[in-house]
Amino acid sequence: MNDADTPRGGAPDAPGGGDAAGDKDWYLPEDSRRHLRELFAGMRDEVVLEAYTRAGENDPYNEAMTLFLHDLRRLGDRIVVRLHDVDSEEAARRGVTRSPTLLVAPERYAIRYTGAPLGEEARVLVETVMLASAGRSGLSDMSRRVLADLAEPREVRVFISPTCPYCPGQVTNAFRAALECPGLVRAECVETGENQDLAERYQATALPLTVVNETFRQKGLMPEERFAIELVELHTVEELFARMDAEGPQSVGGAAGELLRQARDGENAPGAAGAPEAEEFDVIVAGAGPAGLTAAIYTERSGLKTLVLEKGAVGGQVLLTPEVENYPGFKRVGGIQLMEMIAAQAREYCTVREGEPAQEIKIGRAVEVFTPRGRYRAKALVLATGSSAKRLGVPGETQFFGKGVSVCASCDGWAYKGREVVMIGGGNTALTEALHLKNMGVGVTVVHRRDAFRAERHLQKGVEQAGIPVLWNTEVEEFVGGEGGLSAVRLRNVADGTTSELAVHGAFLAIGWNPNTELARQIGVRLDAYGCIEVDRGMRTNIPRVYACGDVIGGVQQIATAVGEGSTAALAVFEDIANPYWLRPEDG
Repeated sequence: MNDADTPRGGAPDAPGGGDAAGDKDWYLPEDSRRHLRELFAGMRDEVVLEAYTRAGENDPYNEAMTLFLHDLRRLGDRIVVRLHDVDSEEAARRGVTRSPTLLVAPERYAIRYTGAPLGEEARVLVETVMLASAGRSGLSDMSRRVLADLAEPREVRVFISPTCPYCPGQVTNAFRAALECPGLVRAECVETGENQDLAERYQATALPLTVVNETFRQKGLMPEERFAIELVELHTVEELFARMDAEGPQSVGGAAGELLRQARDGENAPGAAGAPEAEEFDVIVAGAGPAGLTAAIYTERSGLKTLVLEKGAVGGQVLLTPEVENYPGFKRVGGIQLMEMIAAQAREYCTVREGEPAQEIKIGRAVEVFTPRGRYRAKALVLATGSSAKRLGVPGETQFFGKGVSVCASCDGWAYKGREVVMIGGGNTALTEALHLKNMGVGVTVVHRRDAFRAERHLQKGVEQAGIPVLWNTEVEEFVGGEGGLSAVRLRNVADGTTSELAVHGAFLAIGWNPNTELARQIGVRLDAYGCIEVDRGMRTNIPRVYACGDVIGGVQQIATAVGEGSTAALAVFEDIANPYWLRPEDG
């Protein structure tokens, strides 16, 4: 490919036109084009996107990226796209050696995609373009204060896969840090499927994986403020707290130390001096899975100003489901796709704040919720905090977690293409993910401690038809491996007591879920014998003005039931705010 700017202006390629020739001339679908036209109309400054490709290296991704960028250029007259060859002088000047590579506003910032920005990463690219055009980072004031203390360069690499629901959030953290600190922070998103040698070199088998200055490693999606602290200090928050305990509270300096001391000492706790000014809402929803988002849609439609707080990625556990086949209206739909549609609808009505966990709750004349970024007051609280994957608790599980042991086939399955893994469990999740791995070219064996599956019949038939081996009446006793990661699982047959060892490269756990009830316990919400929140038919807890819905209350734990519980909780909130049951005189 020759070095060149793509042509600009002129019909039919001019922004606002070009659709007359039909969708065949576009890479993006019409609804996406319409949204992007409106978005790009608000761009302030020009943003240059430099794309580098080499024929014969990742050709399908080269083509997809080029078509995508061509559409962006036609949709925004302040977007400039420049195409270069990886073997060009310009590539050498930029330090580009891989195809495809994309640089964002390279004269101003050090932001790079190594691999095509497809899937959710395309959304991150669009957000980054808009921020670069406005000359803003989009970070919270607290994160900006922390990064203001950064005095030495940081090179951040975030390893991702297009199917990982948590990866875009971590890429956003890195790119925003680069926007905030040009000249100090270099941020790179590495798509592992297109750069498998890099993934193997960095042992990027649990995603997202963040590597800073080649020395500091962190797995998973981090809240923005935590990311900023660890970027500056090159130590985990847990290590910094340990230092403060051993050497004194002032051993961590700057804004990072101040923020950690506030978290440790409760300087922003309810009633403390200097606590942030409360932002007022009618309803606060903790959790942005299908239950929480549905509750928010219904409360807003009832005229109640609603805030949704989500500690991780919007979508909850559904994001980890490769395909949903039992949600009404869809014969088959990807979990991420389904939650994107629900989240988009919710955002049209209410405020959704991703990566902002509710940390503390105070119940008084109002319900007050404290997060790392602020303080919020409302008339009612809906707990839709979901659940977390159970662990086996056997030797080697913690040691090899992220080094072969995983709970997310959607996130990490790509790393095992052509390799052997075990899927541990016998329910819907286990069989769905086993089929997903098989379709990806992974050799998968199901390990189940019983002699029959609990999963739906069509999933059982799918596993049978796919020829996936099943080890019945078998449980894992130990995960075995070395510095290179997991190498085998030690198994025991529960029927006859015999033991064996199976050589594998990976193991995926799908053995059930634990309800996330930390916030509920904090304020005295009653739990049942299974550790789930107890609710009545209106999703009311034992504490007035506090409601719960979704997986955190147990029960059937399906997407359809979560949506129903969310709407029920919202209607109860509306009814109770209008006519508080706790203030009514008792009957009789």
